[in-house]
Amino acid sequence: MTHDGTVAARTDGPATSREGDALRVRVGPGRPGDPGADGGYDVVVGRSLDMGFPGLLPGADQVLVVHSGPLAGRAGVVADGLRAAGLRATLVQVPDAEAGKTAQVLGECWAELGREGFTRSDAVVGVGGGAVTDLAGFVAASWLRGVRVVQVPTSLVGMVDAAVGGKTGINTAEGKNLVGAFHPPTGVLCDLDCLRTLPASDLLQGLAEVVKHGFIADPRTLELIENDPAAATRWDSDVLRELVERSVAVKADVVTRDLRESSLREILNYGHTFAHAIEQVEGYTWRHGNAVSVGLVYAAHLGHLSGRTPADVVDRHHRILDSLGLPTRYPADRWEHLRTAMSRDKKARGRRLRFVVLDAVARPGRLEDPPPALLEAAYEAVSS
Repeated sequence: MTHDGTVAARTDGPATSREGDALRVRVGPGRPGDPGADGGYDVVVGRSLDMGFPGLLPGADQVLVVHSGPLAGRAGVVADGLRAAGLRATLVQVPDAEAGKTAQVLGECWAELGREGFTRSDAVVGVGGGAVTDLAGFVAASWLRGVRVVQVPTSLVGMVDAAVGGKTGINTAEGKNLVGAFHPPTGVLCDLDCLRTLPASDLLQGLAEVVKHGFIADPRTLELIENDPAAATRWDSDVLRELVERSVAVKADVVTRDLRESSLREILNYGHTFAHAIEQVEGYTWRHGNAVSVGLVYAAHLGHLSGRTPADVVDRHHRILDSLGLPTRYPADRWEHLRTAMSRDKKARGRRLRFVVLDAVARPGRLEDPPPALLEAAYEAVSS
């Protein structure tokens, strides 16, 4: 960000290459296909992907495959591929969704690594949605102070957000993702065929993050959705494929420029301060994408009330999210609980809340310590 809190213009993007039907996007230094060059890694997006684990994990003897119950079949296929490559694969099933992101589950994974004698040359593979890749990444980051991890996201939110960027963590009773580490993966493999069996409601959860990327950095993403919202919700459409590729490119570009969220990377938190508060207040019974959708609208209204975000941009949030069937409202009787939850958000500094707001589409900036009356007025704008 520049000194006034806005994002400096950028004309280039992440390094990419196409190999047949697959797109390879580079995160960090190096070129696509350079294994581990100065900490860089590739995100591969395609269909019927060859997992290619031997090339990603040279020198490994064994791999812990972390997965949720619904992904047992997919995890078994991954484990078979690892074994065919001469690696020992140990499967660990964890609770689905946010229920798996706890200290207890983390400890159970550590215990399995200890029983199997995992060393620093071994690795972890996360197979599942964003919660599983968050957990698997933190398992890898914390074992022996860091072993390699390969992420195989199977949900849309995992592909476009959680598995890319190297942020890992678990939840506590006090808030979401308050415990974690920055631990870039060795590679991320996004096989779009995994979306075939994804329920329509789960696909929508990832589209909330796609919309976020559109508003903070990529107007073309918004146009694609506006032109054909129905195609955006079909797992096998060319529109959805382009949306995934564009979202991965946005996140790769931002993360490459700011690995540890010192400044620029904060724009990826657009809508998330309010979203994480919703999730905590609701005991994680609200899906992440639904919470992000409401959070985006809240941030848009907050930006408008602070004199930053134009009214037509606020209206565009409502139109796009409504067209996808994502929520834009939240119950009206929970402000005090939400305000307390936001004060614990990991983006806060001392008692000062920090929000990402838009000065225009693709012009995000920072809003620091807005007055309580402004925060509550934005809540009233999204409450039902």
